[in-house]
Amino acid sequence: MKIGLAQMDIRFGDPESNYAQAEKWFQQAESEQCDILVFPELWTTGYDLKRIEGIADENSEKTIAFLSRLAKQYRINVIGGSVANKTDSGIDNRLIVIDSKGNFVKGYSKLHLFKLMDEHHYLLPGKEDGLFTLSGEQMAGLICYDIRFPEWVRKHVLSGAKILFVSAEWPEQRIDHWKVLLRARAIENQCYVAACNRVGSDPDNTFGGSSLIIDPWGEILAEGSLQEELVTAAVNLDTVDEVRKQIPIFDDRLPDFYR
Repeated sequence: MKIGLAQMDIRFGDPESNYAQAEKWFQQAESEQCDILVFPELWTTGYDLKRIEGIADENSEKTIAFLSRLAKQYRINVIGGSVANKTDSGIDNRLIVIDSKGNFVKGYSKLHLFKLMDEHHYLLPGKEDGLFTLSGEQMAGLICYDIRFPEWVRKHVLSGAKILFVSAEWPEQRIDHWKVLLRARAIENQCYVAACNRVGSDPDNTFGGSSLIIDPWGEILAEGSLQEELVTAAVNLDTVDEVRKQIPIFDDRLPDFYR
C-alpha cells in the first residue's frame, strides 16, 4: 500500500482556488502509483475563522462530491484532510474519507479544539471516533491537536486501527513537537502514522511542513520539506502484527491500574 501526503500551501479563505489546485495532487498521486492520498487540515479554507460562517461547506456536500469524483476518476482512496463543515448546529472541523470507487466512507469531526488558534470561538468539537475501514483494513483519522492526547489515539488502536492518518496545520515554531509526538504515537501504539501538514503561511501563522510517514518501530520512512510536495512511502500493514509479536505491549497492558 503506497501513501501520498499532499503537502500543500493553502490559499487563505479561498475555497475555489484550493479546489482548483487539488486535482494536481490526484494527478501526481496517480503518477506515483499511490493507493491513498491525504490532504491537510482545513485545506479548502485555511484558518480564516473570522469569515468561516460564509465560506464553510454546507454538510460538506460540495467537498464530498468533489473528492468522490476525483477519487473515482483516479482510482485512489482519499483521506480528504478536513474542511469547515456547516450544519444546523454550527460549524465543525471535519475529516472526510472517500474510497477509490468514490464512495463516502467516514466523517470525523475534530474532538480537541485548539484554543491558541481560537478554534473554540468558531468551531464545535466532534462527538464520535475516527475509525474507518479501507481495503479491508481498520484505520483511523485524527486532526492536528488530537495527537497531543495519547488516550484518544490509543482508543483507536485498541479498536483495531493499524495506521493513523493525521491531517494538520501545525505551526513552524512547534514543528519539533510535531515530529516527536508523531514518532511517540507510532512507537507506543506499534502502528503506522501518516501525517500530512501544510506549508506556507496565513496572516497569523507560518506552517512547518515536515509531513511524515512513520513505521511501527518509529522509523521515519518519508519526511517532507518546507515546500509543496507529494510525500510518499509504501507501507505493509502485516508489519504491525510482526512488531506487536516481538514486543507484546498490548498483551502486557494492565488497564485496571490506569483508571
